[in-house]
Amino acid sequence: MEKQGQRCNRLVLVPCPFQGHINPMLQLGAILHSKGFSITIAHTQFNSLDPSNHPNFTFQSIQDGLSDYDASMDSIALIETLNINLVFPLQESLARMMKQDEKKERIACVIYDAAMYKAEAAANYLKLPTIVLVTCSIASRLTHVTYPQLQAEGYIPPKDSMLQDLVPGLHPFRFKDLTIFNLPNLEASLQLIATTSKIRTSSAIICNTVDCLEQPFLAQLKKQYQVPIFPMGPFHKIALPSSSSLLKEDTSCITWLDKQAPNSVIYVSIGSAASIDERELIETAWGLANSKQPFLWVIRPGSVRGLGWQELLPEGFKKAVEERGCIVEWAPQKEVLAHVAVGGFWSHCGWNSTLESICEGSPMICQPCFGDQRMNARYVSHVWRVGLELDKELERREIERTIRRLMAGKECEEMRQRTMDMKVKVELSIGEGGSSYNSLNDLVEHICHSDC
Repeated sequence: MEKQGQRCNRLVLVPCPFQGHINPMLQLGAILHSKGFSITIAHTQFNSLDPSNHPNFTFQSIQDGLSDYDASMDSIALIETLNINLVFPLQESLARMMKQDEKKERIACVIYDAAMYKAEAAANYLKLPTIVLVTCSIASRLTHVTYPQLQAEGYIPPKDSMLQDLVPGLHPFRFKDLTIFNLPNLEASLQLIATTSKIRTSSAIICNTVDCLEQPFLAQLKKQYQVPIFPMGPFHKIALPSSSSLLKEDTSCITWLDKQAPNSVIYVSIGSAASIDERELIETAWGLANSKQPFLWVIRPGSVRGLGWQELLPEGFKKAVEERGCIVEWAPQKEVLAHVAVGGFWSHCGWNSTLESICEGSPMICQPCFGDQRMNARYVSHVWRVGLELDKELERREIERTIRRLMAGKECEEMRQRTMDMKVKVELSIGEGGSSYNSLNDLVEHICHSDC
């Protein structure tokens, strides 16, 4: 994608400081930098980033008032606190940038993560235009804007008898797939979702998705919003590679993968935020061991509730798997999924991981934990049919059976072929003349030839 010669314009990007949100925002920054824009990342001190990993960006640290951060704070309270504390420091930072840049370049637009909704107020005060970045799937975003109607019609909160029922107007999703399912504080969650779903004065929505993956829901979403929507993903396939990981990646697993047969390894990772308990760890361990399949297992610090995972692995497990298993605390996931040895991905089904798996033609085992992960798992297992869902309590025999289904036999071949077909469609979308390629160019035109 050729540069557009827009070096005179600066874009200020405001990410939400969680791994699943940071990645697409920085990828978007790299994409827009390749189109000629100067990029400034206005980032909270909480989960701060290493600027040396992104030499093409300017970083502005925003005070967030979380110096005494309490790790027990729930995610809803944390996002609300970040937004309340964001407004004035971001406003002051933007004002300084405007004063410094007034002679050589202007701030063309502030692009903010939908979860950092107060960034819009800071930009509005300075009469700066804004655009929203949506980091979840189109389907998840669509459910967010339909919650008020579902609540008015008595579907929310869903009764236990309704959980397997399809949500009206959102086939094939069930009530148990909704992001609000099983939340401890439903009212607070609904209020935050309603707030983050509003566009207010922002002029457009950017989505990290692909038209060919979500076309029906994209058409519905366009009816909900009266602003342009730019589906121009998957970002990670368009942006130049860079590291935005908050955890240190253990690249030794690549050396281990190099020794494995093609399509033989099941890669297991439940992402940067989900966790399991001791019983689930033990059942997972024996399910992997009994499957007789080579595996690469990521066990992130803090991902097992209680003691360290090393102490919790069952006696005899390491002897049972020997060289057939590799366990690391964090892995370079995109490189792992692209490796010829990896034949399947056991995932929490975060949207980034789902896109990364599709882009490498890797069928999935879905173990959704919270948020939009259940909707993504439903996509994988029932819409695209490129994976299997672990829909019940983790149990070693069911895990063993599911791994065998994913990694061998006719069903495996059919899923792998469907995944490869989707991979090809995505590649066509980001190539010249494809839907994501065109959407990106339309976004650049939107920023450069309007007040956003």
